[in-house]
Amino acid sequence: MTDETLTDDAPADGETTPTDPATRRSTVREEYGSIASTNGDCCGGENASATDDGPAAERACSVGYDAADLEGAPDDANLGLGCGNPIAISNLEPGETVLDLGSGGGFDCFLAAREVGPDGTVIGVDMTPEMIDTARTNARESDLENVEFRLGEIEHLPVADGTVDAIISNCVVNLSPEKPRVLAEAYRVLRPGGTIAISDLVATEPLSEELREDPEAVTACVGGAATIDELERWLAEAGFVDVSIAVEGEWVPSDETPVVSARIEGRKPA
Repeated sequence: MTDETLTDDAPADGETTPTDPATRRSTVREEYGSIASTNGDCCGGENASATDDGPAAERACSVGYDAADLEGAPDDANLGLGCGNPIAISNLEPGETVLDLGSGGGFDCFLAAREVGPDGTVIGVDMTPEMIDTARTNARESDLENVEFRLGEIEHLPVADGTVDAIISNCVVNLSPEKPRVLAEAYRVLRPGGTIAISDLVATEPLSEELREDPEAVTACVGGAATIDELERWLAEAGFVDVSIAVEGEWVPSDETPVVSARIEGRKPA
């Protein structure tokens, strides 16, 4: 594929907008760096405590996690940023190598590490230094030795070709201004037969230009939501088969913002 094929939402020559890849990536990095530093959440809340009665715990339970999941990760790993539970749909096996795209505080990584066991490995990749610092601190405070966190962009994964059995992600791919490239990178690092299982937000119809260029909507995981048709096409172009995108529930209850949570799955041919 060419770079043109792999880049969506490109601005006109000389134009800089929130959908310009560099500008948008910088905006997202700044926002999520602040979240990591303050334990806020991506939807405007503050002090999103990961304790059993805090907002982050409430949000996690509302999107498919349970009390055992919250107890299975360090207290500060759950920042309340997800829109689903990718672990529940990933069918992880002991001994596998798992990659989390946009790992944040490491919540899903720690849950995946328990699924794959001591013979498995979990790699979290995040482009935000503050998130990586938070995740590494959480790792040091956990009893798990099979988790590592790498600073990098999901459009340019710091992972070797064909070394990963399963890819997970939770409400992150929508933040990328270059989603086809993300999916192509995911395909590259997967072993033949490897799977991708993503919880993310999708648009049931094309979003307005105004919404797509609104920085607050982008960082709130709404403005960058791709349509289901777009995601199906990009997954197929990357090489994935057995692609499935299943809507799980309404996310933004507004006729003007047709965004829903969904499970996105695919497999690299063996």
